Amino acid sequence: MHRVGSAGNTSNSSRPRKEKRLTYVLSDANDSKHSAGINCLAVPKSSIDGYNYLFTGSRDGTLKRWSLDEDAASCSATFESHVDWVNDAVLVGNNRLISCSSDGTVKTWNCLTDGGCTKTLRQHSDYVTCLAAAEKNSNVVASGGLGGEVFIWDLEAAYAPSSKLSDATGDECSNGIIASGNSLPVTSLHAISSSNNISTHSNHSHGYVPIAAKGHKESVYALAMNDSGTLLVSGGTEKVVRVWDPRTGSKTMKLRGHTDNIRALLLDSTGRFCLSGSSDSMIRLWDLGQQRCVHSYAVHTDSVWALASTPSFSYVYSGGRDLSLYVTDLSTRESLLLCTGEYPIQQLAIHDENIWVATTDSSVHRWPAEGRNPHKAFERGGSFVAGNLSFSRARASLEGSTPVPVYKEPTFTISGAPAIVQHEILNNRRHILTKDAAGSVKLWEVTRGIVIEDYGKVSYEEKKEELFEMVSIPAWFTVDTRLGSLSVHLDTPQCFSAEMYSADLNITGKPEDDKVNLARETLKGLMAHWLAKRKQRFGSQASANGEVLSSKDISARSLSHSRLEAVDGNAENDSMVYSPFEFSTVSPPSIITEGSQGGPWRRNITEFDGTEDEKDFPWWCLDCVLNNRLPPRENTKCSFYLHPCEGSSIQILTQGKLSAPRILRVNKVVNYVVEKMVLDKPLDNVNPDISFGPGLSSTVGDGSFRSGLKPWQKLKPSIEILCNNQVLSPDMSLATVRNYIWKKPEDLVLNYRMLQGR
Repeated sequence: MHRVGSAGNTSNSSRPRKEKRLTYVLSDANDSKHSAGINCLAVPKSSIDGYNYLFTGSRDGTLKRWSLDEDAASCSATFESHVDWVNDAVLVGNNRLISCSSDGTVKTWNCLTDGGCTKTLRQHSDYVTCLAAAEKNSNVVASGGLGGEVFIWDLEAAYAPSSKLSDATGDECSNGIIASGNSLPVTSLHAISSSNNISTHSNHSHGYVPIAAKGHKESVYALAMNDSGTLLVSGGTEKVVRVWDPRTGSKTMKLRGHTDNIRALLLDSTGRFCLSGSSDSMIRLWDLGQQRCVHSYAVHTDSVWALASTPSFSYVYSGGRDLSLYVTDLSTRESLLLCTGEYPIQQLAIHDENIWVATTDSSVHRWPAEGRNPHKAFERGGSFVAGNLSFSRARASLEGSTPVPVYKEPTFTISGAPAIVQHEILNNRRHILTKDAAGSVKLWEVTRGIVIEDYGKVSYEEKKEELFEMVSIPAWFTVDTRLGSLSVHLDTPQCFSAEMYSADLNITGKPEDDKVNLARETLKGLMAHWLAKRKQRFGSQASANGEVLSSKDISARSLSHSRLEAVDGNAENDSMVYSPFEFSTVSPPSIITEGSQGGPWRRNITEFDGTEDEKDFPWWCLDCVLNNRLPPRENTKCSFYLHPCEGSSIQILTQGKLSAPRILRVNKVVNYVVEKMVLDKPLDNVNPDISFGPGLSSTVGDGSFRSGLKPWQKLKPSIEILCNNQVLSPDMSLATVRNYIWKKPEDLVLNYRMLQGR
């Protein structure tokens, strides 16, 4: 498992982030498909209320419940709260789903509801990689992770109101948002540190704390527990199988034999026998009573990542990095290659006569497996006897004696959306070009969260060159595709650095020379549903707790944190969402962020109920959306000199340094020159923001043309502007000229001249 910063965290920087980040995750598919590899599967032992279900957990950060028919599957619920990869999931009791994630948390869900998280358990200091549950004791779950930690959770104690879960253990849905049907009390919440890896406070002095199985010095990748919950086995990068008493967390034995990381473990129902799969390509059968390995199976040619056994523990299904699924008779050592796919196998789940296979692809496949009577598969022939040394299979493969798979195609596939594997933010800072795992190239509009062009399977590099524009707009967001989709990160105050004229955004009903802050309008679009719900619930001025969230209130909160805000005087204090910032309601994005209490959380923007407040959202986000106020930003002006071209007879009065918005276009500089040439001073309503003063630099306003011809336009003087002897396009902004034409750190120098023959 690669150590990559999660979507909810900062970029790979050791500098702590001062303010909470807001991320929104885009999707061009509806909510019925995973958009990244499937890390885990869970199948109930029997039907629930007459329905057959399959649960999947993905690298896209979500879990899904699939309602199964003979040859059909429909997504009946999406479980969304984790902010990073879901690594494992187990079913306990009649209706409880437990999941763990690279976000450092273990979460519990009512698997029969519409997807609300019922509890977030925080104890791990690093990615949580694996879970184990006791079949006959639905109260016990174990979790293991990269920090070398193994915890055994008493779920009833973790849920109990009297335990008053401490900062170290849990919170309600991680952000105080309570799902429908959840009547559990809100426990105390805690803030997560802003380092790259989500970590918890070390205050374990009160409240429920799980049992720690201490002994691992390195990362844990696999856990298994017997049916009664009296035996736990773990394995990881230490290459040994450790055996524990989960009731006390005490070590009982350590089994050596593997020569590489242990990636998968199984225990039989009694806890007598253990199966292990390793990156050394071997499967080993251990007799825990004798404390030794009784069989080794050289079945695979690469790492073994997944194991599943029949209830009698007489056959094992195995898959891994070699893309192949095998079934092995543990007593006769006969192995049979059932199928070979295109992607490494992550997890297996036997369901009646079939087996579900999860891979690094976003689709899940069902293959025939003769699950009730695996010996039937061997009757077809094609089996081989598994050796007991790993190099025996590798050598057989090299000698060309690779077995032929029994099945060529799966009997059923739950299709996923191809994960995005390449992306490029275009220079206009509104569009992103992507390429997915299927080779499709698409163009996204970041301020609406939609695909505006699907180019199909074309050359990504050629399309990138074709779409290049010589424009310069500040980088107001960052992007990653760790979750298989575009995760767009907004960090204050950098995100508020980009502005455009309303005319360039084709916003109707707004003066064309109004400056539009891209991040502010994007936030208004993202929070539109929340704001509407909030107004329905509390009125236009009431906060979630019934108080009034006025500018003064948030200013007080901000000042208490030694923060100063700047009010953008040009902005109208309204919640109107302009069309270039309207997000899709068909495939709405999800927000990942955190407020003043609790850890990071994730939720679809259409699922807010209006009660969320500064405990859930970053203060700067609410201040922007509710009060239209932006934090202090870096200078958005561009200083420049304006001189006549050498040999030109034209002169204008202003010889000092000028200053104008970076987004000002060259045609406005032309207007300025024309005004000065014709009139020696600006006319009313021509460029009203131009000011002069002896010894002071002048300011070029960005006032736009009004309707009708101006007096100097009737004279039709023709001026062109140059930089570095290159004639500039009237549509270029000063920032673009500075970046692509001037290319020097000194103040920009522009020249003007009369067009020849005019």
